[in-house]
Order: sequence, then C-alpha cells, then structure tokens
Amino acid sequence: MLYLDTEVLDATLTGRAVDAPALGDPLLRTRVHQLHRVLEAPGTDLEAESRLAVIGDRIRQHLRGPAPPPAPDRLAADLRDLLDAHVVDGLALREAGTLLHAHPAHLVRSFTRAFGLPPHRYLTGRRVEAARRRLLAGEPPAQVAAGVGFHDQAHLHRHFTRLVGITPGRYARAR
Repeated sequence: MLYLDTEVLDATLTGRAVDAPALGDPLLRTRVHQLHRVLEAPGTDLEAESRLAVIGDRIRQHLRGPAPPPAPDRLAADLRDLLDAHVVDGLALREAGTLLHAHPAHLVRSFTRAFGLPPHRYLTGRRVEAARRRLLAGEPPAQVAAGVGFHDQAHLHRHFTRLVGITPGRYARAR
C-alpha cells in the first residue's frame, strides 16, 4: 500500500485513482516493494526520492496515458553537473527538478538513459570515489564517511564493499 501526496500525484488524477485504486502492474508492485526496503535504511534519501518519482510516473501513466516525449540529453548532463557539485551534501530530486525545470521522474529517466544508471547510484559512486582518495591519504574511515556525504561509517562500509570489493579499512591498510 502506498499513499501519495499531491506533490507526487496531481490532484486532478484523484478521481481516477479513487475509481481504480488497485493497479494490476507487477513491475509497479516490485517498485513499491523496493521503495519500502530503501526507506528502512538511513541515508538513502536520494534513492528513495528517485524510486518514488519513478513510481509516481508509472501510476500517472496508468491514470492518464503515456508521459510526454523525453527532453534532450542535455538535461541528463545538467543533472550530472548538479550532482557533481553536491557530492557531499547531496541534492533532492525535487530541488534539481526546480533548478532544471523538469519533473523528477523525467530527470531519473533522462539520466538513466544517458548514463546507464540512476542518479542515486551515480552519486554513491562519486562518494565512494572520494572516499578512496581520502582513505589513501590516511584519513580514518569514520571521518571519511562523514566527509564524503555518507550517513555513517556503516553506510560507507556497505557501499564501498559493494563497489570496490573490499572494506574501507582493508583498502586503507593496503595502500
């Protein structure tokens, strides 16, 4: 079950949503399940917002038909530039959408189409890249985690191990 605010699903679609509250869409069900799992972990705001934007877009498609055609690939490059400028502090998709004059779901689709991964994974990769440099410079993992934008050391550990294949501590000792 998922209740959406009018910031995610336009109030003009409320009537159609009430008329057909259940959608027989296995992919949508999977996406909602993934969102619930992400919401359980701390420090996953951008990923949760990305997943919610895609869910909202899919529900809108069910309620009013297909979305408008995609914007040029410059939008994806502009979003990448914004993410690069906000590696440590992060950036909400809604804020990026306001700055780039695009809907958050459209940002996620454009970015994924252009770069082969969603914005939250790109940002995580940039943070891990920054963590690698700082670990090699001799900073302790706990200090590195906070310094590159991870929620805590466990958050850094989980993503670093997944992307690099070794724990941050071992990586630092291997330098």
